[in-house]
Amino acid sequence: MRTVRTLAGCVIAGACVPVVALASMSQIDRERLVAHLQMTASWLSDEVSSLSQEQLAYRSAPGRWTVAEVVEHLVIAEPEYWKLFQDGLTHPAQELKNKASDADVLWYGIDRTRHDKTEARKDPQGQKINISEALTRFAKMHATMLAYATATTDDLRGHTVPEWGVDAYQCLLEISTHEQRHILQIREIKAAPGFPKH
Repeated sequence: MRTVRTLAGCVIAGACVPVVALASMSQIDRERLVAHLQMTASWLSDEVSSLSQEQLAYRSAPGRWTVAEVVEHLVIAEPEYWKLFQDGLTHPAQELKNKASDADVLWYGIDRTRHDKTEARKDPQGQKINISEALTRFAKMHATMLAYATATTDDLRGHTVPEWGVDAYQCLLEISTHEQRHILQIREIKAAPGFPKH
């Protein structure tokens, strides 16, 4: 990912989310956020669930991730990003000097010309990965975020996540674009000349 308290709250899919007594998210923001989260909801599973163990373990070059490792990275990273988002809702409203635009956040999910090395704790290389369990964990975390985005009355524009230079709305959107980015990475792996046929 780019270097993009009292919890009085509601519980959604087992996750406690702070309730902030400010203006609620605009309807157009909600529709766009929900649409993006819906797009990425089943996309990962669609790309990998039918792959063989050989395909899941294919490494196009030394140091490159396999499909299974990309999935595991998402499983490791997303709860941390969700926590970062939740923490952002507890911070007082503030102006960011160099705040990203919504277009910047959306472009992050598409632009595969930029490759940032992830932190060691989010690097899945060398881990034993059960793809079925990983996809289940990913789907559960994603469903939590989608349910929150669909129902929240929190003012996501009124809070910021300084670590990523975004407001809370953009942070949640960026979690989804982060998924999109890695799904496109999986497509690149599958398109490599040496990718196993079966």
